[in-house]
Amino acid sequence: MSSGGLVAALGVRRPGFELDLGLDVAPGEVVALLGPNGAGKSTALRALAGLLPLTTGRIDLAGRTLDDATGRFVPAAERRTGVVFQDYLLFPHLTVLENVAFGLRARGVRRRVARARATELVERFGLGHLTSARPDRISGGEAQRAALARALATDPDLLLLDEPLSALDASTRMHVRSDLRRHLAGYPGCTVLVSHDPLDAMVLADRLVVVEGGRAVQAGPPAHVARAPRTDYVARLVGLNLYRGTSRGTAVELDAGGTLHTTDPVTGPVFVAFPPSAVALHRHRPDGSPRNAWPGRVTGVEPHGTTVRVHLDGAPPVLADVTAAAVADLRLERGQELWAAVKATEVHSYPA
Repeated sequence: MSSGGLVAALGVRRPGFELDLGLDVAPGEVVALLGPNGAGKSTALRALAGLLPLTTGRIDLAGRTLDDATGRFVPAAERRTGVVFQDYLLFPHLTVLENVAFGLRARGVRRRVARARATELVERFGLGHLTSARPDRISGGEAQRAALARALATDPDLLLLDEPLSALDASTRMHVRSDLRRHLAGYPGCTVLVSHDPLDAMVLADRLVVVEGGRAVQAGPPAHVARAPRTDYVARLVGLNLYRGTSRGTAVELDAGGTLHTTDPVTGPVFVAFPPSAVALHRHRPDGSPRNAWPGRVTGVEPHGTTVRVHLDGAPPVLADVTAAAVADLRLERGQELWAAVKATEVHSYPA
């Protein structure tokens, strides 16, 4: 494996869509591309894998130029890249051991050497008892590990993971997610993970790049992105109410209408965020407590885990998570007029 990381400027144009994404990944780092369907995540992955040539830009990996959009293009088979596809795509007619050895054999490695390397990986990934099994005889978690072992068999400089946990059922996913994180921690190359699941991305990645409309809208460590979302999409992912406004001291005039008070004195354009669990609902204006209280109309009521999520249309509109007992006490229903209240200490503001 060569030293050096990934430095990419990914420009891909096709009818009705344009990807313009810069991406740097250090050796040993896991970067997750997170975003809604159609954001450009899979397009970026295909370009990195060599399955889609760039329209503009450049891809450099471990000091080698793979695509410069001006004539140099290294085909997928000649790149030091391993890929784990969404459905794993194990060859159904090959055993687990033969699947893991496939990449090595395709690169001209002698059968005995390829089988020895594959056997080592199969054992490391806890699949030693399945070497002779075919893919239709193993579980989804085992297939995921086999696909990862196959991708790592050739000692790639770059590992690409396309929704690696989406094919698993909920009961298996938690265990496999933890298992995958452990394996990635021992991989010295660059890893790019594509996901639309925030939990997968938060657990597996060292850094998130949030992609919307073909462009990066936010990037940083998972904890930072979760604490300070910068788009509605990110706020929904991490479960926060998010507004943009202008702050004068601790009072923020919101673009969506209304004013919120916070304990963070900031001046100028800001984002304001707080969790739905911080919102209390009242039939009448609350007396003497929170500095933030405003009326609204209930537009939706739905189960949300162990609580009930209430959509309140007001200035500003807000999501509130309340208990089933509160639903009964308030006799919640669509169209009902209520007051929302949030303590200033629960409201977090940061520069926009």
